[in-house]
Amino acid sequence: MPPTLASLVHHSALKLTVRAGEGHLDTPVRWAHVSELADPVPYMEGGELLLITALKLDAEDPEEMRRYVKRLAGAGVVGLGFAVGVNYDDVPEALVKAAKDEGLPLLAVPPRTPFIAISKAVSAAIAADQYRAVTSGFAAQRELTKQALSEGPEGLLAVLAAQVDGWAALYDASGAVVATAPEWAGRRAARLTADVERLRERPAPASAVVAGGADDRIELHSIGTGRRARAALAVGTAATLGTAERYALHSAIALLTLTTERSRALYAAEQRIGAAVLRMLLAGEPDHARAVAGDLYGALLDAPFRMVAAEAGAPPPTGVAAAAGTSARTSAGTGTALLLAEAVTGAGDAPGEPLSVLTDVVESAAARAGEAVLVVPHGERTVLLVVDGGAAAEACGQYAEVLEATRADGSAEDELVIGFSAPSGPIAAATAFKQAEQALSVARRRGRVLVEHEDVVAGSVLPLLGNDAVRAFADGLLRALRDHDATGRGDLVASLRAWLSRHGQWDAAAMDLGVHRHTLRYRMRRVEEILGRSLDDPDVRMELWLALKATGG
Repeated sequence: MPPTLASLVHHSALKLTVRAGEGHLDTPVRWAHVSELADPVPYMEGGELLLITALKLDAEDPEEMRRYVKRLAGAGVVGLGFAVGVNYDDVPEALVKAAKDEGLPLLAVPPRTPFIAISKAVSAAIAADQYRAVTSGFAAQRELTKQALSEGPEGLLAVLAAQVDGWAALYDASGAVVATAPEWAGRRAARLTADVERLRERPAPASAVVAGGADDRIELHSIGTGRRARAALAVGTAATLGTAERYALHSAIALLTLTTERSRALYAAEQRIGAAVLRMLLAGEPDHARAVAGDLYGALLDAPFRMVAAEAGAPPPTGVAAAAGTSARTSAGTGTALLLAEAVTGAGDAPGEPLSVLTDVVESAAARAGEAVLVVPHGERTVLLVVDGGAAAEACGQYAEVLEATRADGSAEDELVIGFSAPSGPIAAATAFKQAEQALSVARRRGRVLVEHEDVVAGSVLPLLGNDAVRAFADGLLRALRDHDATGRGDLVASLRAWLSRHGQWDAAAMDLGVHRHTLRYRMRRVEEILGRSLDDPDVRMELWLALKATGG
């Protein structure tokens, strides 16, 4: 603690006595200053103990003392020391009354106590306090480092909360609460999500003081060295942090930065390992892939996983996205929405931002759930292996749902398409990769953000016929029949549709059309003559049926 007026009064060598302001002796003293000016206020910064002999003051004039003391109190002077036995034998009553009226502590300085002794005492106490703060800061740093290495962020937060006599919370890149200390601080931390989001919009490092409760002063600090913060730290205390507490906070920020920001070399090494594991899986070498994966990705290969292929591309045509549905299974959380907003507005710091944001979303979700996730750049795509039904897969669906919603108003400049394979294992990884690519291709054609392989195989092939080339082929195949019908010489297109839908059953098809079966037989012969193709050929029947479906005929 810094020196206070009370500590100076209790200093045995100074022998100061209190003549006024007894209730304000616990005020810290920033410095002791001597001034005989009639108005020393312009030279005060606040927090000083002013020492005077009243050489140029009429200390017995009540009105002058009232104005003098009032100016001192307004300037933030915390106390007044009056030398007894120099110009006055005792502290004048007018000065005592003015100090009492303003609540300003007034100390009588005996003749044997020089002002320099008081200045030295204050200076020594300040130096001792700073030394204690530095020593305490080093001790806190050692304990914080120890807990960070042994217990991770949770242990570090527990030590930090004890050091600042308050609470602490850590947020991940999506703004979700990762850990709190003590546990009861979880609700307070959750209320700061919007403030954390605003902090993340500013270039790191950034900090802010936000409003808490009546006895809760909250500081927010971004964690990370890049343009976009990788995490955020919240610290709540009842009062402004002191020097020792500030040392502890800065140490915690440095340690969290080290634990949160992986080095470029380490990240590159992990990516190389992930790429090697993926190549071995696709080459049909699951045993070698498992050996290389080790503890880093081994748990992922032990459970059913999904292969995910993601690719950034141009937005779909106007109207396509608005009509598109969504395959995401849950609504997106605030953190996912924030990362999406950064991708849409270009707030990120890397090209192909949607892929970068997708990686952040998936890796953050996997980290919170304790899941392994493999992310590998693969040409212009990013390939991911995620636990089937896990948090990372769920986060991917949430991201797709939010991105899907932005397509209707055209607010996204760069779009993303994602394909999910069916649940698979290491032995069938190559098949899963093909499934993911197929789902990705379907998503692109349909103007969707995400398509799962199950949607493709369980659905209809008809949506795949929306391609312009397919429609052009269908129109060309049926044009001669439509031209014939346009002359009013029959209804060959409708008859063909009815006959094909009844699998060539004459009576059933004729009944659907309301004509005699001989009439239908005649029409089908005319179809063959006009097209120059035999309806006995199953390939011809298939092409005609798909052409009718593709054109709505």
